[in-house]
Amino acid sequence: MSETPKKKKIRWSAAWGEARNLIWARRGRLLLGLGLMIISRLAGMVLPYLSKYLIDDVLTRGKVEMLPTLALIVGAATVVQAITSFALSQVLGVTAQYAITEMRRRVEEHVMRLPVSYFDKHQTGQVLARVMNDAEGIRNLVGTGLAQLTGSVVTAVIALGYLFYINWLLTVVTLSVLAVFGGALGYAFKSLRPLFRERGKISADVTGRLNEALGGIRVVKTYTAERREDLVFTRGVHKLFRNVSKSMTGVSATTAFSSVVIGAIGVVIITIGGNAIAEGTMTLGDLISYIFFTGLMAAPIVSIASIGTQITEAFAGLDRIREILDTAREDADDASHSTVADVHGEVTFEDVWFEYQPDTPVIKGVSFHASAGSTTALVGPSGSGKSTLLSLVMAFNQPTRGRVLVDGRDLAGLRLGEYRRHLGVVLQDNFLFGGPVGANIAYGIPEATDEDIKRASQVAHADEFIEGFDQKYQTVVGERGVRLSGGQRQRVAIARAILANPKILLLDEATSSLDSESEALIQDGLRALRKGRTTFVIAHRLSTIQSADQILVLEGGVVVERGTHHELLDRAGRYRQLYDKQYGFEKDRFINPGEDFTPDPPKAAMPAPPRARGFGAE
Repeated sequence: MSETPKKKKIRWSAAWGEARNLIWARRGRLLLGLGLMIISRLAGMVLPYLSKYLIDDVLTRGKVEMLPTLALIVGAATVVQAITSFALSQVLGVTAQYAITEMRRRVEEHVMRLPVSYFDKHQTGQVLARVMNDAEGIRNLVGTGLAQLTGSVVTAVIALGYLFYINWLLTVVTLSVLAVFGGALGYAFKSLRPLFRERGKISADVTGRLNEALGGIRVVKTYTAERREDLVFTRGVHKLFRNVSKSMTGVSATTAFSSVVIGAIGVVIITIGGNAIAEGTMTLGDLISYIFFTGLMAAPIVSIASIGTQITEAFAGLDRIREILDTAREDADDASHSTVADVHGEVTFEDVWFEYQPDTPVIKGVSFHASAGSTTALVGPSGSGKSTLLSLVMAFNQPTRGRVLVDGRDLAGLRLGEYRRHLGVVLQDNFLFGGPVGANIAYGIPEATDEDIKRASQVAHADEFIEGFDQKYQTVVGERGVRLSGGQRQRVAIARAILANPKILLLDEATSSLDSESEALIQDGLRALRKGRTTFVIAHRLSTIQSADQILVLEGGVVVERGTHHELLDRAGRYRQLYDKQYGFEKDRFINPGEDFTPDPPKAAMPAPPRARGFGAE
């Protein structure tokens, strides 16, 4: 059995550092809110304070003439309290919502610039929870929560001073009872903090798994795995329920204990206060006023159970956010890297090694040179390192050893954003966004004109099905392009790469989802696209790479053969084995090995020469 991982404790220094920055950035509004809070609390003390005069002077001594004045003061205090409470909610409420918005924007901006390896290790749902849910908690720091806590402390201090003034002995005994409650409260917080932190992780795990299941709903249904997913989700939500149940029990116990404390204070007041009245050291008005102010002092302390829990939860969320923000961005060192004004496309691998797991290399000492404008094909069995090699060209991963050079410059020393503007990719997993098909084609060049988009679609032969839609290029493709077939999604992805007009083109099984007829249609477009561009092609159909300038045969992360199609066939090595296995000797008797098996496509109107960034520019 695997060991249960230890619960991570809140890194208070990291969380507090983040909280301090949040508070300092909004110090103006927070100070205004704090001022309004104090005014509101002071206004709330007027009625308890005047109760002494109402009882001792008006009711006991018969000074009825004081009633209008007392009523006017209480009415004015009530109006002030109402106005300040409303203003407080507006000032701090808006501040809190803006802070949440800015935090989400900041975390999203950081997440989008994390290396691909981060997303390989973390579920999408977990990352979403960090961006959306964890930011919610900060409303209790820059919203009313912190101001209420501060205002409660101020109220308690003022009330305590007044209580000492009336009867110091009674106040000392009352404080002793409250001290016991404070100790219990501290223990409760210590027990509740890990629960709130764990709740965020459990919630992220459950959301992440559900997100995966919904995203792969067709696979789930195909393998009738609904009950299995039901079980996984049920386990997750029950684990979340147990966590919530424990935290609710803790909060409820704290609240119940606070009721006991209030009762104990009542016993103390009745006993000591009653004796004080009998002895003449306190009046009845003093006792009533004392009871009111004891409530003003105790109520804020009791409310700490709620406010403190909320703030603890906010700190737990800030700690999780801080973990993400502390993760190094892939462009963290771009300021010190070389600019990339232009790329010619010359790519060189110098003794490149790469490993996903320590001591388990998947690329082993690969060296080759791809001149600008040439086509390099990568072939080999699954798991041989072909896609990993492309990820190194795209700078999704950095070599463990060795160098990848672009135009003679180390890729590790170039600014990633500027370099990737010169890349175009068509991957095996053709991801489309849920918007219009035209917007998907123009994703890399959002300023592209409708004419640019249409011409790129024509080269990829995507216009053939797009023009058949009722809304044509405004047709919504659905989440991940679900309303399109696999071949249609692939042609849209190819059109997207064509429109980007890249200097380095990467095709990872770019025609894998196409039938023979569709493949024949776009091969001509791909050939035109490859002209003048450095192209890397992964293809299991060897017929599609026969015109490549060089073919690298990979096995186990090592280049075992290299050369042109004819050279490799003549060597009768590993490439010839793959070729014979795929097409057989019988086909060789009818087709010249040096010719492309793909039939000539129908003549199509080719676009004008592409512009610098955006297909079809002058």
